[in-house]
Amino acid sequence: MSDRYRELSVELGERSYPIFIGEDLLGTQDLSSYVSGAQVMIVTNETVAPLYLDRAKACFPGKRVDTVTLPDGEKFKDWQTLNSIFDGLLEQRHTRKTTLVALGGGVVGDMAGFAAACYQRGVPFIQIPTTLLSQVDSSVGGKTGINHPLGKNMIGAFHQPQVVLIDTASLQTLPAREVSAGLAEVIKYGLIRDQAFLAWLEEHMDSLVSLNPEALAEAIFRSCACKAEVVALDEREGGLRAILNLGHTFGHAIETYAGYGNWLHGEAVGTGMLMAAELSALEGMISREDCDRINRLILCAGLPDKPPVGMTADDFMSLMAVDKKNVDGLLRLVLLRSVGDAVVTSDASPENLALTFARFCSST
Repeated sequence: MSDRYRELSVELGERSYPIFIGEDLLGTQDLSSYVSGAQVMIVTNETVAPLYLDRAKACFPGKRVDTVTLPDGEKFKDWQTLNSIFDGLLEQRHTRKTTLVALGGGVVGDMAGFAAACYQRGVPFIQIPTTLLSQVDSSVGGKTGINHPLGKNMIGAFHQPQVVLIDTASLQTLPAREVSAGLAEVIKYGLIRDQAFLAWLEEHMDSLVSLNPEALAEAIFRSCACKAEVVALDEREGGLRAILNLGHTFGHAIETYAGYGNWLHGEAVGTGMLMAAELSALEGMISREDCDRINRLILCAGLPDKPPVGMTADDFMSLMAVDKKNVDGLLRLVLLRSVGDAVVTSDASPENLALTFARFCSST
C-alpha cells in the first residue's frame, strides 16, 4: 500500500481486518495478498461495472479474475439475484479457495458477502464500496443478507471481510440523492456515540453535500472508526451493536411499505431517526431543542422528514412487529438517552409511540 490513505482496523482477534481510506486507491493498490487462492470473483452491478470494474481487476495482479454483474437496485436484493452469483461461481468452476469481491454499494456488498458466507460453506470476501452509505456503514462489520417481501434483511449471515478498500474518488460519480442517503448514516454516528462529531457535521454539512474531498474523507474516517469500535466490542449484536440501528426499525418499515428501492435506505433511516428522536423527547430523554437540532441537520443533508404519503400508524406497527431486534414479542427500539448517547429499550410507552405516529403520519 502507498502513503495516500488512512488506515483503521476492526479488532476481532484472528479475524481482524484493515480498512483503507483514501483518494484514487482503486486500480492502484495491490490487494492480492488478501487472496489466499488463485481465483477471484468480482460481484458488481450494471451501473458500477462500466465505471470501476477494470480498475478493480487491476487490484489483483497474478490472479484469475471473473465477474458477475447484477441488476442495480434494492428490489433485486432477493433469492433469485443471489442465485445468479452462485451460478457464476459454479459455471466458472470456482473452488472453496476462491475469494469474492464486492464492488458497489450496500446491495452488492450485502449480497456478495452473503454468497461468500454460503458458497461451499464459506469462502473469503473483500469489500470495495463505491457509495457513501456503503463506505461508512454496510461494508464494515460483516452483516450480509437479502430482503424478504415481509421484511428487510431478514435472511443473512455474519461474515467478516478480509479487507475494506474505500476509494473516496468514487463518490464524485454519485447522484445527489445517493449522497444524501449516505449522510443519514454519517449523522447516525454522531447521534449515537460522538457528540463532537455531530457538532463537526453541523459545521461541515454543506461541504459534504457538495462532495468536498477533504470533508468526505474526514466524515468517512470518523464514521468507520465509530463502527469499528462498536463491532469489535459486540460483533454479533448481542447488546451494544444494536445502537447502530438508530432509526432503522422505523426506516425498515418505510422501505418495506414503499417497496424496496422506491425509498433509498438512507432516506428511510433519516426519517426513522427523526421519529426515534421524537419518541425519545416524549419519553423525557432529550429536549425539544435537541429534536429541532436533529431535524435541521437531516434537512440540511437533503433527506426527507416525513414517511411516505398514505403510511399509517397501523402500517408501521404491523411492519415493525417483524423487526430482528424484537425479543419475545416485545418491540425493541433504539432511542437517544441524550445527544451522543443511544440506548436499546423495550420500555417506550405505547401512548408515546402513538403520539409519535400521530406527529409523523397526521398529514398522510
